[in-house]
Order: sequence, then C-alpha cells, then structure tokens
Amino acid sequence: MKKIAYLFPGQGAQYTNMAMDLISSNAVVSLFQTASDILGKDIKEILKSDADTLKRTDVSQPAITAANLAAAMYLKEKGFSPAACAGFSLGEYAALVCAGVIDSADCFRLIKARGEAMQKAADNLRNKSGDKTPGMAAVIGLSPEQAESLIEKWREEGLKDLYAANINSYKQLVISGSDSALAEAENKFKEAGAKRVIRLQVAGPFHSPLIKEAAEDFKTVLEKINFNDPKIAIFSNVTGKQIKTGAAAKELAVMQITSPVRWVDEEAAIVAFGVDACFETGPGNVLQGLWKDTKSEIPVYAAGTAEEIENITLGE
Repeated sequence: MKKIAYLFPGQGAQYTNMAMDLISSNAVVSLFQTASDILGKDIKEILKSDADTLKRTDVSQPAITAANLAAAMYLKEKGFSPAACAGFSLGEYAALVCAGVIDSADCFRLIKARGEAMQKAADNLRNKSGDKTPGMAAVIGLSPEQAESLIEKWREEGLKDLYAANINSYKQLVISGSDSALAEAENKFKEAGAKRVIRLQVAGPFHSPLIKEAAEDFKTVLEKINFNDPKIAIFSNVTGKQIKTGAAAKELAVMQITSPVRWVDEEAAIVAFGVDACFETGPGNVLQGLWKDTKSEIPVYAAGTAEEIENITLGE
C-alpha cells in the first residue's frame, strides 16, 4: 500500500464556492453542520462569500478549514488513508484533526478564536499606524538563508519591525513588517539581488512578533481544549520537525502565530519520512508549486475537489 502524506493549504488558497462540490458526502454534510453550529453561521454561506469577504482573516480561516477537512473526508470515502500530514500555517489545524490530535468541533472552536484574534491584532496595528498598513511581502529570487541573513544584518543596522514569516521554498520567502520597514526592505532586497518583492493582500503582518497580542488572546481559548498524542505522523510549522505529543502540539499552536512557517524544513522531513505521494488536500495548488521547488521525485496530487479526488490513480 502506498504511503500518502496529506498537505493542507492555508490562507490565500480560498475561492468562492470551494468545497461545495463535496457535500454529496454524508460525512461532509455532518462536518458542515458542526462548523455552522460552532461558528453561529451557516458554513455553506461563508463558503459562498465573494472574494473580498473571503480575504478577511476571521472569514477565510473557518472557510478554508472547512474546505480542507471536507476534502480529507471525501478522500476517506474514496478509500484513501494518510500515513502522515502537515498543513501550511492555518492548514496545520486540519492536519491536527487528520492526526487525531483534536476533533473537528474543537478545531472550529480554535479556528474561530484564532481568526478573530488575528483580525483584531491586525486592526489594532492599522489603527495605531494611521494610513500606513503593516503587512507581508514575498521576496522572489533569494534563498531563505540569504534573506534571513540580510534581515538580521539590517536589524543590527537599525531597521526595525521586519521579520521572516514564511520560508516557502529554496527561492522564495515571505516577510512581515510595518509599512515603512517593508518599503525600505523592498529596495534593499532588490539591491541584494532579489528578482521581485511583491506586497501581499493580507490583513496584517502574520507569523511575526508584531501580532503577539493575537497569541495572548488565543492562548486563553487554547488552554481549554484537550490535545491528544498524534495517531499518525504530523509535522510542525514552527520546528519543521515531527510533533510527537499532544502537549508539544498545544505549545506549538501558540508559538505558530508569531513564529515563521518553516515549510522547506517540513517538506524535507516528509521526504525523509518516506512517503510515496502527497495530496494537496484542500483548495488551490500553491503547495504543489512549492513542492516542485524541492526537486523531489515524490508526486503531489491535487485533491481539493470531487473531480480531482475521483481522478487520482496511484497504482500499486
């Protein structure tokens, strides 16, 4: 039997009506009812939101999580079972459910609190900075090591409020920072050889200490949730390594809000674990693109829609 790893996407993968084609599954219908009860709003209506509404952190987080978990349940009905899982940023919560660390109801409780806390922190930052908006930017064409070394050098030279946020691939890194820090860093990165620096359409400077307020608010909700030891291998954004206990998973969940996503290290750990294939279990194809940069021969299949899942053939 093939060893499969499920990779769950995060914010930015969303689109209007995602996962709506999966509700032919009884398990997905039940999942959507659970989500609706906890969120206090019909998840199907959230999934039908327009693109601008879905950009809001407190909307996109439950919507993407519902789509990720729906894809995993649809895969189960089609006979697939993962040996390992990982999730990019927000996607890590679907991975926690997949690994048996938390159940889907607690997942939505956490995601609701996480999304609200992060949106509140982002709104507070914007209010403090007036018209200037802290946020994130993608740096294309430098290795993560180069970019992180430059950030450290510039920090020592006095550039404040700039952080490595997402270590996406061997040639792409996302930074978080204040508006002024991002503007200064754009010029500096280009001078250092970056091909492009692209501001991202996000609500705030996530995965950085600038939103530590969100981590503090989220922790009060997290403490009430029980975390079990993983039943299958699951890998951490914070460390890039396998999470061995529920206690560790709970601690990392708080750290993840202000720590960089070390996706390159996670991909390497998944390869070392020895899987035969990966499924991007949820909307979009961002993780498939990042996986290509690893040069690994392990294939990644799209598994976010009913059609994609029904077309997967792994062979013996």
